[in-house]
Amino acid sequence: MLTYYSFGPAANSLKPMLALYEKGLEFEHKLLNPAKFEHHEAWYKAINPRGQVPALDDGGRIVTESTVICEYLEDAHPTALKLRPDNHFDRAQMRIWTKWVDEYFCWCVSTIGWSRHVSKMVEKLSDAEFDEVVARIPVPEQQVKWRRAREGFPQEMLDEEMRKIGVSVRKLDDHLADHEWLAGGMYSLADICNFSIANGMQFGFAEHVNKDDTPHLVRWIEQINERPAVKAVFAEVPREF
Repeated sequence: MLTYYSFGPAANSLKPMLALYEKGLEFEHKLLNPAKFEHHEAWYKAINPRGQVPALDDGGRIVTESTVICEYLEDAHPTALKLRPDNHFDRAQMRIWTKWVDEYFCWCVSTIGWSRHVSKMVEKLSDAEFDEVVARIPVPEQQVKWRRAREGFPQEMLDEEMRKIGVSVRKLDDHLADHEWLAGGMYSLADICNFSIANGMQFGFAEHVNKDDTPHLVRWIEQINERPAVKAVFAEVPREF
């Protein structure tokens, strides 16, 4: 039996969630509440010592890292619906896109998200309460990020991340001008992983993502949102606000 641990349907938590729904795999879904810092509780760190979501438990075998989980599902649980191209070159192109989203696109969007939203999780904590929260975080870099979220990210950092977001959405829009999907002429993990970061940017980053400046990216986002599995995810899994 598969057990999937995640936050709500967005960002890295959304990637394997979409893969699970698209493939029609049965799984038990354990939703963690980031506002209660459940991913830093001892019981969850016994599953993933890094205290991060998502994580997949496949009969006692734990797989972490969102894109790795997606690839694992394709390897260990093949279904009639494939989310990777068969052609080796096309599959390599798919992985270039998933690598790019993990190493570049996700990070710039994440920093702005932390500044706008995650900071609100800790703004009302006392200094002592906040220090207790940070002490439970096993990854030193994440401790730094939580402290920045509470204190405020440097403006020059936020400006640079917004510049990178502009570069990212133009890269996607330019490619999608000539391609229906990102790799191999098919809906694949490349689309799932990038969509999980890009979805909703036409609202949260409307100065960068809109029908005038990035029409092909908006078309692609809307097209993926019309997929039955995607609709089911957003209908069945509570969103975080």
